[in-house]
Amino acid sequence: MKIARLLLLAICCSSTTMMNGMADEGMWLFTDLPLDYFKKTYGFVPDEKWSEHLMKSSVRFNVGGSASFISSTGLVLTNHHVGSDTLYKLSTPERNILEVGFLAKTPAEELKAPDLELNQLVNIRDVTAEVKGAVAEGLTTEQAVAARRAVIAKIEKSALDESGLRSDVVTLYGGGRYHLYQYKKYTDVRLVWAPETAIAFFGGDADNFEYPRYCLDACIFRVYENDKPAKIEHFLKWSANGASEKELVFVSGNPGRTSRIFTMDALKFQRDVRLPFLLNALRRQEILLQQYGLRGTENARRAREDLFSVQNSRKARLGMIGGLQDPQILAEKVRAEKELLAAISADPKLKPLASAWDTIAETTRKRAEIQGKGITLTSELFSKALTLVQMAEEDQKPAGERLPEYAEAGRESLLQQLYSEAPIYADLDQVLLADSISRTLEFRGFDDDYCQKILDGKNPADRAAELIGGTKLASVEFRKSLAAGGIKAIQESTDPLIALARLVDPEIRRFRKITDQLDEQDKQAYARIAEAKFATQGTSTYPDATFTLRLAFGLVTGYEQNGESIAALTNLGGAFKHEADHQGQTDYKLPESWKKAKESLNPNTPFNFVSTADIIGGNSGSPVVNRNLELVGLIFDGNMHSLTSDFIYSDKQSRSVSVHSSAIREALQVVYGADHIVKELGQ
Repeated sequence: MKIARLLLLAICCSSTTMMNGMADEGMWLFTDLPLDYFKKTYGFVPDEKWSEHLMKSSVRFNVGGSASFISSTGLVLTNHHVGSDTLYKLSTPERNILEVGFLAKTPAEELKAPDLELNQLVNIRDVTAEVKGAVAEGLTTEQAVAARRAVIAKIEKSALDESGLRSDVVTLYGGGRYHLYQYKKYTDVRLVWAPETAIAFFGGDADNFEYPRYCLDACIFRVYENDKPAKIEHFLKWSANGASEKELVFVSGNPGRTSRIFTMDALKFQRDVRLPFLLNALRRQEILLQQYGLRGTENARRAREDLFSVQNSRKARLGMIGGLQDPQILAEKVRAEKELLAAISADPKLKPLASAWDTIAETTRKRAEIQGKGITLTSELFSKALTLVQMAEEDQKPAGERLPEYAEAGRESLLQQLYSEAPIYADLDQVLLADSISRTLEFRGFDDDYCQKILDGKNPADRAAELIGGTKLASVEFRKSLAAGGIKAIQESTDPLIALARLVDPEIRRFRKITDQLDEQDKQAYARIAEAKFATQGTSTYPDATFTLRLAFGLVTGYEQNGESIAALTNLGGAFKHEADHQGQTDYKLPESWKKAKESLNPNTPFNFVSTADIIGGNSGSPVVNRNLELVGLIFDGNMHSLTSDFIYSDKQSRSVSVHSSAIREALQVVYGADHIVKELGQ
C-alpha cells in the first residue's frame, strides 16, 4: 500500500536526522516520525507495522475531536465532551441524555446519531509537486488562488472516483508541502454508553484546564455498516494496568490548529487584534447564553452545549493571549526568528527568502484593517439558508472553480449536515441571530447600507423574530426541495432567511475573496519560510497542526507549580475527597450512581494522569497508548500551562491530561453495570 511505502521511506529518512525541537515537543506526521530521537532518548524505534496499526486504529470526529477503535465489533472510544454534540441532539426535555447519561444493554438499544461522520485515515500521498506545479511564477494573487483551488479540487475528485474514499488535500508547513489524506467514512454511528455530565465534567469551569482532575470524560459509540456492527481490523487492545509513573506514552489524534511557524508580526497581530476580538465576542455570547438559560430549566438544557463550547473557547484563548503577553515566551520566539534570518542572510542562495517576512508583515496589517468588518450572523437556520444559496450558485460553476466546501469530493459530507434531523430550537436561534445582527451594526455602523437592508426597518430583536418565525427551513424536506430545485428555486424563494442569505451573500463573498487572497500570499510566504527552515535545520521537523492525524509522545510525569509538587496521577478515592472539599458547590457534586457504588469502587484505581505529550484542541478523545500499542488512557484536556502551545511548547509545566484506562473499566463495571461492554474491549 502507498502508506506502507511512505512509512518505510520516512523510517529510512528519519534515521539520518535528529529532531530540532525541545524535549518531547512535536505533533509528528505518521510519514515522518523522529525515530533517531526515540532511539536515543527512549531506546525504542516503532516499525512500519506499529505505525500503520496505530494510524488505522485512530478515528476523527467531524464535529471536531479524536477517537479510537477499541474492538473488532466497531466500538469507538472518545471524550464525553467530543460526543456531547450528539448527546445533545439525541436529548429531549423528557430524556436529557447529555446530563443523565445513557447505557445500551443490547445493540438494539444503541441510539443512531443524526449527523455524525467518523473518519479513519487509511492512505497518505505527497502531492506537493502537483499543487505547486499548478501555481506558476508570475500569476497574480487572484490567479494563484484560482489555480491552487482548481488543482486541489481535481486531485481530490480524481482520488475519490478512484478509491471511493473521502479525499482531502492538506496544506502542511504553511504551504511548503501538500499531502492527500484519504479516509474511510462511517456515517452510521450509534451511541453505546455515556456517563453523567456531573462526572464527565466534574469540577466544571473552575477545574477546566487545571490539575489535579477527577473526570470520567469518556463515552463509547459503535460504527455500523449495512445496518450491522462494522468489522474492524485495526483496533487498540485494552491495557491490563494502564499508564504508570515515568512511562513513555504515545498520543494519536487530530490536533486542530497551531501557529508555531508564525512570524513575530503574525504573533503580534494575534496578541493585539485577533485574540482580543475573539475574546470579546466569546464573553458577549457567554453572557447571552447564560441569560437565556436562566429563563427556565428547558432553556438551560437547550443552551448548555453552546454555553460549554463558548466557555471552553474563552478560557483557552485567555491562555493563548496570556502566553503572547509573556515577555519570556516572546523573547524565545524573537531569538529563534533572528537566528533563522541571520542564517539565510549569510547564504546568498537563501537570502531572497527573507522577503517572506515582509509579505507577512503586510498581510497582517491588512487583516487588522478588516477585522470584524464582515457579516457574521450566528444562527443554525441562517447557516443552512446560506449553504443552500451558496451551493446553488457554486453548482453553476465548473468543479475546479467552486469554493472548496462545495467541491464534489466533499458533497456527501456537506449534505449530511445540511439535511440533519437534529432538532433546532427556534427560540434559541432567534436570540443568537438578534445578537449577531446587533453586533454587525456595532462593527459596520448603523447607517451601513447592508446593515439597513438586514434590519429592513426593524430593530435587531424584532427582525430576528420575523426571520425565524417566518422561515420553513426547520423542515428537512423543505431544505431538500430547495436544493433539488437548484438556482431557480433559490432565486424565486420567498422564505425570509433565504432572502436574507441572497442579500448578504455578495458581501460575504467579497470579504471571503479578500481573506482568500491574503491566505494565498501567506501560503507563498510561509512556503519560503519552510524552505529556509529545511535548508538550515534539516527536513526532519514537524508541521503545524491541521486537524489531521499526528503522533505526539512523552512521559507520564508530574510538575512543580507555585512551589508545590503536582503528582502525575490521581485516583478514584480522590474524587470523593474533592467533592467533600468543595461541599455545596454545584459543579463538585458527584452523581448518585457514584455515591451508591462508592463502597464497591477500588479507591486506589488511577483516575486521571498527566504527561508531557504535546497536544492542542482537536486532540480531545485521542487514545494514549504504550509501546505495545495497548490503550492506557484517553486525552481530554491540557493544564493551564499548555494553553500557550498554539505558539510554543515547553515541557517544564505544560501537560496533557488523560482519563486513565483503568478508571474507565472500573466505572463501566462497578458504577454502570456494563460488563457486556467491558467484555468487548480489546476483543
